[in-house]
Amino acid sequence: MKSAERRVGDSDAVFINEAPTLVIAADSPKSCAMNKADIVDILEEIAVLLELKGENPFKIRAYSSGARALETMEDDLGAIIDAGKLSSMRGVGSALVEKIETLYATGELEYYTKLRASIAPGLIEMLEIPGLGGKKVKKLHDALSVESIDALKSACEAGEVAALKGFGKKSEEKILSGIANRAAYAKRHHWWTARAVAEPIVEGLRALPQVERAEAAGSLRRLRETVGDLDFIVASSEPQPVMDWFVGQDGVVEVTAHGVTKSSVRFESGLQADLRVVPAEQFAFALHHFTGSKEHNVAMRQRALGKGYSLSEWGLKSESESESKGIESEKALFEFLGLAEIPPELREGLHEIEAAEADKLPKLIEVSDIRGVFHNHTTASDGRATIEEMAAAAEALGFDYLGLADHSKASYQANGLNDERVLKMADTIRAFNESGESPVHVFSGIECDILPDGSLDLEDATLQALDYAVMSVHSSFSQSEEEMTARVIRAIEHPATMMLGHPTGRILLRREPYKIDLQKVIDAAIANRVIIEINANPHRLDMDWRLWRRAAERGLMCAINPDAHNTESLEFYKAGVNIARKGWLEAEQILNTRDCAGVAKWFAQRQ
Repeated sequence: MKSAERRVGDSDAVFINEAPTLVIAADSPKSCAMNKADIVDILEEIAVLLELKGENPFKIRAYSSGARALETMEDDLGAIIDAGKLSSMRGVGSALVEKIETLYATGELEYYTKLRASIAPGLIEMLEIPGLGGKKVKKLHDALSVESIDALKSACEAGEVAALKGFGKKSEEKILSGIANRAAYAKRHHWWTARAVAEPIVEGLRALPQVERAEAAGSLRRLRETVGDLDFIVASSEPQPVMDWFVGQDGVVEVTAHGVTKSSVRFESGLQADLRVVPAEQFAFALHHFTGSKEHNVAMRQRALGKGYSLSEWGLKSESESESKGIESEKALFEFLGLAEIPPELREGLHEIEAAEADKLPKLIEVSDIRGVFHNHTTASDGRATIEEMAAAAEALGFDYLGLADHSKASYQANGLNDERVLKMADTIRAFNESGESPVHVFSGIECDILPDGSLDLEDATLQALDYAVMSVHSSFSQSEEEMTARVIRAIEHPATMMLGHPTGRILLRREPYKIDLQKVIDAAIANRVIIEINANPHRLDMDWRLWRRAAERGLMCAINPDAHNTESLEFYKAGVNIARKGWLEAEQILNTRDCAGVAKWFAQRQ
């Protein structure tokens, strides 16, 4: 239908629809072909497509308003449609009623299909470049007749875009940078997306009678933020049937190799996958080697050489031995070399060998350690679910508590809350907890904008009325490093600041971090007892895992936050746990491994 990633106007919110769906009991009167969130996506995309065609602004606004009305609607859409009340909803005009009902009932809309088909695909692709919305793409098309990203790049390089009113040299440079990043990013895929492809393949391989053992390897196994391609290692004495199954999978659009020991395929998404089949006695060596990283493997080979052995993907043997040592697991391989077993996510060549030799590897946080999550949104701002729905999803995940932190008013594109609405939301959360409706305790919070000068978007009294506050940058990303660093540190030093949200503003494979001196920010956070989050949205995973080990050793506390905008994306916390593990973090260094009483106590002491 459309890209898994969605941008709302110039909102900094990122949504992806790749999480497994949680099954939650509901009182919906009937099943639907398309849910409310998907209908909102369609309406918003129609608005953008109409901008590309230069349609009447009132018509465009009608679709945007209808999308927002549905997004913030707390009642069940099916019940509203059954009762014939859709047309009475504020923001849903008569022209939209039939379209929404059709999408809900059938999952298809001829108007949308024809509209999308009427626009050059290249113009739609231009929308993927940061900073280009429907209006700007139309202006570029009308003025310069560009209908593809290549044509746009040529126009920028010729200085034609800079000469256009409303663009200028800086805009031209940003477009060129966005095009360059898009080309580079196209070679990689988010870990969450790659995992969704890899898991069924591993299950399928293990189900084959010829397969003794099967594992995914490579950067996916090391839990890197993004993955270039997939690697699978299989132990089998009958490789041909395994290879035939691999290249014949559903979704394979190209077979680039089909051999006896190695095959390669490419999927529709562009993701490439390689399968290697080895004898059982070589499996542990092949799995270790193809898991990597290169730096880790070099260090391991050097260690083996120091003990008189040669280590490769084929085995481990000395000069005097003709056959490899009989080692059946990676753990046994590490032990043979005098090391504690190093988890795959730590195999990055960052002194893990030394730590394993000294038996000082961390006891890494586990997914099961997480008791609840913070920094989540509801329909009060730009979320897709109500307090009740978010709490039910949290209960289904086994959480004891849930923090809700909707946007503040400066994030106008996300329907941010002013002081009055924040206080009303806090009262609503308090009443929800007192009702006993859910075993999940809901903490009242806010994601408060850090304004360009470092001041906060809400009154002090408002912030003090909440359980906690997450402070985040959502604007003025082009500030200098000095300005941005001073801006964020000023916010950290405010007494109401308990957490810093997505500290570099990066969006993986789409937007580079803004310029900021994170070491100074970390120093300020430690000094002011402020938590820095791991934003677990798979498109962010910010703060970067490379910074966490040293920061945590110095006393920085972490919180793993999914930044969930719907019930399904609460499950993103698992991607955050990946980053915490790569950052060598243990359970006691992370706030949301504490029970509800422990979190409440920390909030109270911090206030």
